[in-house]
Amino acid sequence: MLKEFGNQFLDIALWISFVGVTLSIVLLVYRTIKGPTNPDRAVALDAIGVNMMALIGLQAINLATDKLNDVILLSGILLFIGTIAIAKFLEKGVIIDRDHR
Repeated sequence: MLKEFGNQFLDIALWISFVGVTLSIVLLVYRTIKGPTNPDRAVALDAIGVNMMALIGLQAINLATDKLNDVILLSGILLFIGTIAIAKFLEKGVIIDRDHR
């Protein structure tokens, strides 16, 4: 009986979390499109990536597997590199500096 209650509680908590993170992504997409400034858009894109990592983690819990941990780590690394590229573009206007001397 207690194990069955725990499984039901986990299912409910997972679905509430899925809905919350999905709603957050929808609002962040709006902020990415209508953001007042480019830095706001960059922060929204970064937050979308973090929320996508959260969705992958929730799906891993839902499937009761640890096979998606590598996907979460890889997407975190790519997200970090993308954030650095966006920040450099916002600061200098280019991503790759080509100094021709």
